Amino acid sequence: MLPPDDHVHTEWSWDAAAGSMEESCARAVELGLPSIAFTEHVDATRWVLTAEARSLMPSERIGADGRFDPPALDADGYLACVQRCRDRFPGLRILTGVELGEPHWFDDQSRALLRSGHFDRVLGSLHSLDLGGGPWLVDHLFWASAPEGVEPAEVVRGYLVEALRMIESSDLFEVLAHIDYPVRGWPAAAGLFEAVDFEDEYRAVLRALAGSGRALEVNTRLPLATEIVGWWHDVGGQAVSFGSDAHQPSLVAHGFEDAVTMVEAHGFHPGRHPHDFWRRRP
Repeated sequence: MLPPDDHVHTEWSWDAAAGSMEESCARAVELGLPSIAFTEHVDATRWVLTAEARSLMPSERIGADGRFDPPALDADGYLACVQRCRDRFPGLRILTGVELGEPHWFDDQSRALLRSGHFDRVLGSLHSLDLGGGPWLVDHLFWASAPEGVEPAEVVRGYLVEALRMIESSDLFEVLAHIDYPVRGWPAAAGLFEAVDFEDEYRAVLRALAGSGRALEVNTRLPLATEIVGWWHDVGGQAVSFGSDAHQPSLVAHGFEDAVTMVEAHGFHPGRHPHDFWRRRP
């Protein structure tokens, strides 16, 4: 049996135009998943947008000042949709959830949302870096229109420094999402990405995460470098969560078979119940 998919987006996330909660549930049932968590985006960061970025962004997401204008999560509509899916798919365990973007920057807003008690799974994610002139979406920092002098290796290092700050200053999330997020935009011109080139920075993040008792997500949007899971074990990490980060139903649990093999090789195994996080072997 495949593990739960604990990171899925649907039509209730601003960037998932092809998302469908009902179709994602049907796909989970088809694959035999024990559970699925719909962790919709909760973003508040108003990214600086270049002309190139604005051309790709829906017009309703661009503020009068030209920056990204994040929408609020329609929590009531989202929760009603979850209930409809639970009624339709009674054999599938369906978890509510949110992916908090930069929760350490928006503590009050994030706490207010979570006080409702309606969310089973809370991911903490970092999508942004503040370069002094405002926050940038990390993806855009690899583009030709990025601020002059920004090097790919420095983006990764800056990202990991900020991820460490997020772990140390926010207790709102239980899972660190996509620790390798910058790798998605790593430019071919920079050569092959090698996690070992950033081992010290990765280990610092993982050590802080382990010390806080939280889980590391193995995000399968891209294959996670096997060294990172090995370092997670080395620093005492206790739990692993699997997340496809799917923004459309066909990608639910994408890459999970290979991820499971890799995670098992580094000493983690299924929890007591099929829907649990995977745990470190004693």
